[in-house]
Amino acid sequence: MSITLVFILLGLPLVGAVFNIAFGKRLKRPYAGVMASLFVLGSFVLAVVTWLQMMKLPSSQRVANYTLFNWISVGSLHINVGAYVDPLSVTMILFVTGIAMLIHFYSIGYMSHDKRFSTFFIYLNLFVFAMLVLVLSNNFVFTFLGWEGVGAASYWLIAFWFERPSAAAAGKKAFIINRIGDFGYLSAVFLIFSYLGSLSYSHVFGSVGHLSTETITAIALLFFVGAVGKSAQLPLFVWLVDAMEGPTPVSALIHAATMVTAGVYLMARISPILHLAPGVGLFIAYVGVITAFIAAMAATSQNDIKKVLAYSTVSQLGYMMLGIGTGQYIAAIFLMVTHAFYKALLFLGAGSVIHGLNDEQNIKKMGALRKLMPITSFTFIIAWLSIAGLPPFSGFWSKGDVLAGAYQSSVILWAIGALTAVLTAYYMGREVYLVFYGGQRFDSSTHVHESPKIMTVPLVILAVLATFGGALDLPISNKYRFLENWLSPVFGHALTASTISSSLRFTLGALDAVFALIGIGLATSLWRKSAENPSAEPALLRAGWGIDRFYDRAIARPSTQLSATFTDVIEVKVIDGTVMSLGGLVMAVAKIVRKIQTGYIRNYALYISVGALVILGYFVTRAGV
Repeated sequence: MSITLVFILLGLPLVGAVFNIAFGKRLKRPYAGVMASLFVLGSFVLAVVTWLQMMKLPSSQRVANYTLFNWISVGSLHINVGAYVDPLSVTMILFVTGIAMLIHFYSIGYMSHDKRFSTFFIYLNLFVFAMLVLVLSNNFVFTFLGWEGVGAASYWLIAFWFERPSAAAAGKKAFIINRIGDFGYLSAVFLIFSYLGSLSYSHVFGSVGHLSTETITAIALLFFVGAVGKSAQLPLFVWLVDAMEGPTPVSALIHAATMVTAGVYLMARISPILHLAPGVGLFIAYVGVITAFIAAMAATSQNDIKKVLAYSTVSQLGYMMLGIGTGQYIAAIFLMVTHAFYKALLFLGAGSVIHGLNDEQNIKKMGALRKLMPITSFTFIIAWLSIAGLPPFSGFWSKGDVLAGAYQSSVILWAIGALTAVLTAYYMGREVYLVFYGGQRFDSSTHVHESPKIMTVPLVILAVLATFGGALDLPISNKYRFLENWLSPVFGHALTASTISSSLRFTLGALDAVFALIGIGLATSLWRKSAENPSAEPALLRAGWGIDRFYDRAIARPSTQLSATFTDVIEVKVIDGTVMSLGGLVMAVAKIVRKIQTGYIRNYALYISVGALVILGYFVTRAGV
């Protein structure tokens, strides 16, 4: 592997952004998007080349630690701009650049009429660049640069249509909530440096065993706080639900291939730390599975086509954290990859529907689109069957691995995960039936049309991946466990060995299929012919359990009132009042003192004489004593 190749791969999206900053507005409408897409395509091609080169090496030699230049040197702190290339980072760059490339090309059609067309692609390129920095860097500080980069890019993209108050508020919400997670990440980094004196991955992971259990546990939990913010887990998931206020390709990029996967990647990367932190894994698993269940319940009652998918992403990320927490890191990464396939397909399919219905997003105002938008409907249904976990689609294999690992760790974890699987098949089935089946509920004057090929071709490619992506890691035999064989050297002893027999694994797999069929059956019976079932849509779930409202009333409004109090009372009456009072006191004293300054020499001579007599009298009396 060549250091030049790796850093060209990393830098191409940045070059694309700079190109469009310089020339984007001068190009005719589609070409700024085409150029941005080609730069990301270049990164994907180089990612494939990197993977092929690494495949030629023995598994023990599939690690390269490159340094481009020294970035920061202060005392004993030395931070390099460098890349850590191993099977985990290569897996990440393959699906990040591949999915991002498809979303870029799709966006050429979706954003074709937007007046800030070139600006949109600048932000998309920067988003991909930041994500590549995050997954390729070889130290925690350079990783944090990418970590903050995806946060900034998400703010720009979520609030892209900032003329809408809801979009501007959603962008700010995402940015602020993620700063809470940043506190955990930075605190963990400070602890690592204070105890180990280095922040490079190779040094930290080689030395972490010398730390006390308490220190390792604190570091692991603090990193998890960062992951909770980025990967939208309880209690910080509310920003991701509102992130769909941005253009639909943004939602696809955030939910499928970039920002939200960063937290899961971080947890997988620090597996040597998690492995030595007793109890932290189980805590992560319970946070993940509870998040998955709560989000899935909320998704069952949403009417916005993108909000259903947003809650779905929160839920699927919970599954990934369940895999991380139970030591099934490969299962978590497997689910991350297949989720990128079907979730990108779902969001881009939703975008195609919105595009065809003149920006309508309420699924209760859709229906009967299956014949009017055949490509969109067919590919969307494939994504539904995949996320539902129906064999042989990719979601069946990846989610099955996570649930099998959960069963091995705790029956309770497995039971909650299994119930969530039923809910997943149900709420996605509800969306499919309300959008593509039943009677027409949209305005008859609406000219419904299938999306152009620049949008439907990515849908077809993603549908193929969502269908056959499970072939990456089939549990049929060890030789078909491609992803497991590829990633196992990365995690080593941190992986929890499987103790499940072949017969039990088959039984669990059969149950996974049954769960999917139950959810599909419920959705079919309730929504195949009806668009109104109020009893199946509780207001509490439609409001997302009221969690956002609680935060608004318990934190946001009191904080706003406190700020107003500081502005009107503390600032004006206390701070300004104190300063003005001191000024008034000085002026009053000055009025008295300035009477001494008469300008007459005889007065000054008198003052000097009196002063001299007082001093002389003082010394005479002292001498007498």
